[in-house]
Amino acid sequence: MLRLRKCVVSCILSSPSTSAISPLRRLLSAAASPPISPNPSSFAVEDYLVGTCGLSRPQALKASKKLSHLNSPANPDAVLAFLAGLGLSGADAAAVVAKDPQFLGAKVDKTLAPVVAGLTGLGLSSPEIARIVSLTPDGFRRRSILSRLLKRSSCLLFSDLDKVVKPNVVFLRECGLGDCDIAKLCIHGPRMLTTNLERVRAMVTCAEGIGVPRGSAMFRKALHAVAFQSKEKIAAKVDYLKNTFRWSDAEASIAVRKYPGLLRKSKESLKHRSEFLFSEVGLEPAYIAHRPEILSYSMEGRLRPRYYVIKFLKQSGLLDRDLSLYSAVKMTDKVFVEKLICPHKEAAAHLAEDYAAACKGEVPTNFRFT
Repeated sequence: MLRLRKCVVSCILSSPSTSAISPLRRLLSAAASPPISPNPSSFAVEDYLVGTCGLSRPQALKASKKLSHLNSPANPDAVLAFLAGLGLSGADAAAVVAKDPQFLGAKVDKTLAPVVAGLTGLGLSSPEIARIVSLTPDGFRRRSILSRLLKRSSCLLFSDLDKVVKPNVVFLRECGLGDCDIAKLCIHGPRMLTTNLERVRAMVTCAEGIGVPRGSAMFRKALHAVAFQSKEKIAAKVDYLKNTFRWSDAEASIAVRKYPGLLRKSKESLKHRSEFLFSEVGLEPAYIAHRPEILSYSMEGRLRPRYYVIKFLKQSGLLDRDLSLYSAVKMTDKVFVEKLICPHKEAAAHLAEDYAAACKGEVPTNFRFT
């Protein structure tokens, strides 16, 4: 959904995208004759997700519950061929399926292909369309995505390019942002390019005020974090962070500088994480301040389930090294499973299933510690 904004910005920053008619024909051709998986009469969804789609066993277990209606690999095969035709790699396709398992049930001819045709008509290239699929597969399989794209991107589409948009782009370039950075900046906030230049200058000053200088790697994220927020609101959020995480002024400054996104986090989510990290995990305020990215991860989808796994392995004597929660949550799901789940299939046969259940918000018996 958000990719059209980047496309519009790209058209401003460079020449228009080339026609995607050929890629469209290519992907439709690929989907028309997909490879057929063996034994369709005994179709096992979970095994298909692992063997054909490349999901890990816990991912497949979780995803299969949403695909119980499938009794043949025909449609999933067609969808995988469609994704390959768009240019997605096997790993990319696996990520799409893990994020939205029901994508495998979408009809290529009735849903996916018409969406591609509509997006190419808007000027998006095949790689740009592939990126939309990766970012929001659940939205892509709904044909209403086209009207939503136009509605949410209207401020860019109908702004004065020469008097408003381009001067802002020039200024942001002078601040050290590349064209790709500017496009990414506008994915979630297209108003950045359509507001008046003086207001953009004020936002840049505000980003520098939280300790992130122009030209630094974190500057784009800092600019997004402070965009359209008053100094009073930012100061109030910093005070809340100090009180919630027991930080000194210096520690709060370090945390915000390293992870400006803290300024966009809701008070409820911050409080929830502070209670968990302090009370259950036992982390110190200074530790969190120097590793604030830990606050960016989902509580239910990553922090809590991985903490449970680590604690279970330690209590069972199965973890032969001192692995921190921070190191664990930074791992991709695939790496985490390979390093901390698979090696213990015999000693803890239930671990994969328990981890999958924990990722859904459940607390398996083996993860109820006293």
